[in-house]
Amino acid sequence: MSAEFAHWLGIEHAIIQAPMAGNGSTPAMTAAVSAAGGLGSIGAAYLTLEALAAEVAAVRAQTGRPFAINLFANSATPPGAADPAPMLALIARHHAILGLEPPTLPASPANALDAQLAAVLVHGPAVLSFTMGLLPATDIARLKEAGIKTMGTATTVAEAKALAATGVDAIIAQGSEAGGHRGTFLGSYEAAMIGTMALVPQIADAVGLPVVAAGGIMDGRGIVAAEALGAAAVQMGTAFLTTTESGIHENYKAALLAAADSTTAITYAFSGRPARGLRNAFLTDGEAHREQILSFPLQNAATRPMRQAAARQGDIERLSLWSGQASALAHRIGSADLVRQLVAEAAQLRARLR
Repeated sequence: MSAEFAHWLGIEHAIIQAPMAGNGSTPAMTAAVSAAGGLGSIGAAYLTLEALAAEVAAVRAQTGRPFAINLFANSATPPGAADPAPMLALIARHHAILGLEPPTLPASPANALDAQLAAVLVHGPAVLSFTMGLLPATDIARLKEAGIKTMGTATTVAEAKALAATGVDAIIAQGSEAGGHRGTFLGSYEAAMIGTMALVPQIADAVGLPVVAAGGIMDGRGIVAAEALGAAAVQMGTAFLTTTESGIHENYKAALLAAADSTTAITYAFSGRPARGLRNAFLTDGEAHREQILSFPLQNAATRPMRQAAARQGDIERLSLWSGQASALAHRIGSADLVRQLVAEAAQLRARLR
C-alpha cells in the first residue's frame, strides 16, 4: 500500500514531513526531505503571498522533486474573552521579562484563505494539504483540475467522512499524540483526543481513501506499526524539529530532546486554538487564566511579538514549544539523513517480522 501511494505521489518513500507553520519547517528542510525521496511540506498558513512565493522559489532552487503546501481551512473557533484587557495585562508581564513594551490590541487578521488557494493554483505543488476544517468541494475540484492532489486532516472518523464527501484524495489521521495545533473541526477537541493506534484503522475502514498516519511516529517502528494499522503513509513533524535544517532555536531543540513523555500539554494560550506543546511559563500562566484567552486568530496575533522576541533570545519559557509526546526519540541529524535512517529502520524491522 505504501509503495503504491508513494508512486502515486511521485516520491520514493511514503514519508511526509509535517508542515510546521512558523519557524519549524524551512525551505531547506522541505527541499532536503523531497530530495531524499520523501514529501517535504511548506507550512504556509501564516505566510504572506510574497513570502509563500519566496519559499516555493527557494525549494525549487534546491530540488525538482514533488513537495506539498499546507494551509489552515476555515472553521469555527471557540469563543474567546470579550474583554482583551486582562489578557494584554498577562502578556505584558512576559513582555517585561523580554524587555518589550507592553502589548497593544492588534487588529484581527483578515481571512486570507481564498487568496492563498489562488496562489497555490499558481505555484502548482504536487499536494495541497490542509487542517482545521473543510475546503469547499468546488475548491477541491479546482485543485484536482490543476493536477494538485489534496489531503485533509481528520481527528475523528466523522471528520474523515466529511472530508471524503468533499472529494479529497487522502485523509491525514491526526492522533492525539501529535504536536502543534489540533485539526479538530467537528465538536470539541476534548472529544476528539483519539490516539493514532485507535484512529488510523477506524478511518481506514470507514473511508475508501488512502490514510496518512500522524502523531507519535518518530522512527522505523512507528512507520511499520502505521502500515500494519492500514496507513498508506506517515506524516512526521516532531522528528524533524531537531534536524539541522529546522528553523527553531537551539534551546528549543535541546528542550525537545530532554523532554519526557508526560511534559506536553494541550493549550489555547499561544494562539486561541488547542495545540500540543511542552509546558513552560507562558503556557502555565495562560492556562491558569483560560477564561481570559482571546479567540483565534486574535490571541495568536497578540502573542506574536512575545513569541518572536523569545525566538530571537532563545527564551523557551515564552515560546510556543510545539511538540508531540515522543520528542525524546528525536535526533540531531540532517533532514535527508533522517529520511534515509527512517527507511533503513523500517526495512530492517519488516525483514525481522517476516
